[in-house]
Order: sequence, then structure tokens, then C-alpha cells
Amino acid sequence: MSGQHETNALSDDDLVIALEKALPEIAEEHRAAAQPWNPHDWVPWDDGRNFGFLGGTDWTPEQATLSDEVRAGVLALLLLKDNLPSYHRMLAVHFPAFSPWRDLVGVWTAEDNRHAIVLRDYLVVTRAIDPVDAEVRRRIHVTTGYRQYEGSALDVSPLDVLAIMAVHEYQCAAVVRRLGEAVTEDVLGQILTKIAADDGLQATTFAKFLNAGIVADQEATILAVDRALTGIEAIGADVADFDTERALIADYENEGTRGAVAAALAGELKLESVQELGENAEAARGRILALAAQAR
Repeated sequence: MSGQHETNALSDDDLVIALEKALPEIAEEHRAAAQPWNPHDWVPWDDGRNFGFLGGTDWTPEQATLSDEVRAGVLALLLLKDNLPSYHRMLAVHFPAFSPWRDLVGVWTAEDNRHAIVLRDYLVVTRAIDPVDAEVRRRIHVTTGYRQYEGSALDVSPLDVLAIMAVHEYQCAAVVRRLGEAVTEDVLGQILTKIAADDGLQATTFAKFLNAGIVADQEATILAVDRALTGIEAIGADVADFDTERALIADYENEGTRGAVAAALAGELKLESVQELGENAEAARGRILALAAQAR
């Protein structure tokens, strides 16, 4: 972690040390705002029964309880949440979990992990989707992993990682809320409300670290946010053999959605009032604010 990125006035090590000063306060604010909940509480276990392996009956299409649109959206979300190990690795490269950064990396990982747990348990117990298909897709997707940029996680700076995660969580919260609008089943709707609330709080937490980055190196922070927004892809875009499902949820994300993410970050970082930027950072700020203006 000793690299010097071209746009950083600080080395990566010095930047992480500078950001660490904000860690206790941000971690405490996150703990105070977080709403604990248990995945098992939100699974209707009475609806469950054995599959063929244990003498029951295997899933058949007529057992599905979701519309094609909701099934596609929930499956995209489940696979995204299944891919938690990739996002954890990206964070842990720059912010080791066995360090004071456990309050960011460890807590975020534990909170996000319950999303895949509750979604899979709910969907399998209610037989809402084909569990074999979901499991095959999970293995393929997690094996492929997540990479926002070409190259390894070491090719991006700590600020890039924080910006990617802030964008990712704002995006997740928006898509989960949109998916919730299409859901008619009460328990699943409440599950999605809880996931969206978690994602929204996590987005704010990552944005607070970017605020600390503005203090430490405002140009590098703004450039990192610009790169993260430029690299944003629709949820489900990286899932293999998912064209049919993507078409069903194509309107869940658009320039307005991306603009809303940019607007949230621009507001958190007070980009309108940032001054004394170099040419590249000023151009990046302009792109972020122009994108934010497209928020619906």
C-alpha cells in the first residue's frame, strides 16, 4: 500500500492515515443510526417444505409466486449481494479488517451479508424462484467476482475504493426502492425496505469518509468520485446469461438514477463551494455537477 497515485498529493499510506483520524467519529455515527434486524425474523418458515433430496418435491415453474419483472429484479439484487466477498476484498486491500478499519470494513461486511441471507432464505422457503438456477448463477457470479476497473484492486487508490463503494450503495438503495414499488407481497416488500435503509446509511457513511478525503486531498477525492460515477453500470449488467432479465428491469436505472447518485454525493461533499482546483479536478467537478443536474 505504499504506491503514489498520479493525482494524489499524499501517498496512499499517508492518505489512509489522514482518513483514519475521522474513523472513530464516523463509526460512532454509523452505529447510532444503524437499525439492527435479524434475517431469520423475516422468513415465513411455516411456508417451507423439503425438496426432493430429503424426500419432498423439487421446484417446478408453477410454484413461482413473483411476476417476471420482480423475479428478475430480486435475482439481480440477490446475485449482487452474493458477490459480497469481492467488495470486501477491494476494501480490505486498502483498509485492513485487522486494524482500526474494522469499524468500517468489518461492520459494513456484516451488515451487507444479511441481505443475501434474508433474500435467499425467503425465496427458497416460499419457492418464489428456481433455487437450482439461483445457486448455479451464484457460483458463476461469485467465481467471476466484481471489478469496477480493469486490473487488480491495487490499481485503484483508497479514495477510488471509497468512491466506488459510496456510488455502489447509493445506487443499490435507489434500485431496491424501485424494486419495492413493483412488489405486492408484504413481507418481501418489508425486506426490501430494510435493505434499502441499510444501503442508504452505508452510502452516507462512505460519503463521510470522502468528506474527510476532501480535507486531506480535495483534488484526488473529486477525481475519484468522477471516475466512480463514470464507471457505474446498471445492477445486473455483469451477470452472465442475463439478457432476458435485464430487459425486464431496464427502466429501473437511467440517467436520472445516475444523476441522483451524483447529486447525493455532490451535496454530501459540498462540491458547489469547493475552490482552488486544478484544471483536471475542476473539469471533474463540472462533470459531477452536470450529472447531478439530471436527477429526477
